[in-house]
Amino acid sequence: MEFLIITGMSGAGKSQAMKAMEDMGYYCMDNLPPALLPKFAELCYESKRNIDKVAVVVDIRGGIFFEDLFKGLEELNTEGIKYKILFLDALDPVLIKRYKELRRPHPLNPKGGILDGISEERRLLEEVKKRADFVIDTSKLTIGMLKEEIYKIFFEGLELRKLTISVVSFGFKHGMLLDADLVFDVRFLPNPYYIPELRDYTGENENVRKYVFDWDQTNKFVDKLMDMLEFLIPYYIKEGKTQLIIGIGCTGGKHRSVAIANEIEKRLKENQHRAIVSHRDYRLA
Repeated sequence: MEFLIITGMSGAGKSQAMKAMEDMGYYCMDNLPPALLPKFAELCYESKRNIDKVAVVVDIRGGIFFEDLFKGLEELNTEGIKYKILFLDALDPVLIKRYKELRRPHPLNPKGGILDGISEERRLLEEVKKRADFVIDTSKLTIGMLKEEIYKIFFEGLELRKLTISVVSFGFKHGMLLDADLVFDVRFLPNPYYIPELRDYTGENENVRKYVFDWDQTNKFVDKLMDMLEFLIPYYIKEGKTQLIIGIGCTGGKHRSVAIANEIEKRLKENQHRAIVSHRDYRLA
């Protein structure tokens, strides 16, 4: 029997992950007290319903019961019940935004600030995250993208690296990309904006892309950037980083940065990295 424990930060998408597991044929249980993990696993094993895939959500909503998590995990080990842990995470600003959109207080600080609750939750979950088999950072993921990631792991059986690389194009005239770990300015490249037949299109247009990459300096820049990223990524993983955000900026965020961000994402995926691309400003330019 496959026994999956879903946990992680409040607001990071555990409910959506559980729905995805249900769609994949898992028997799911939400907000199970950790102390009941061994008993629940035993019941599933002995069930006459032939339950072979189980997913349970265990999180901070359990309050004081959450302190029993490691005890419950040890009992599973003692009883020879194999399990895996899926940990969902997101950046603090993203979690704060999600809470504000839902107008909900944080479960650890219902009468205080959201950030204080998030900070305390990170402290409590630090060791759980270290023990997780899979870590998905949902900061830049839509619900559909999260489902796709889960499908790849648990249905296609692909190995999940613990670092998600988000490549984000943006325009400097709309403001700096504040949550980026690395920012690269591509305004030194020839600008399709000044080509009348290309001006109204974005870097996702094939003609715009060809124009951007028709210059030798563009290809040299992307090659050197990829060399640097391949050097850095193993060290970020070793450090324990789960989310790397790379900003690619041009003037308006419509042409050069979009085309280059798409190319970087493509090459990262070809090198077996977990990469996603998004374009912050290309509809504003």
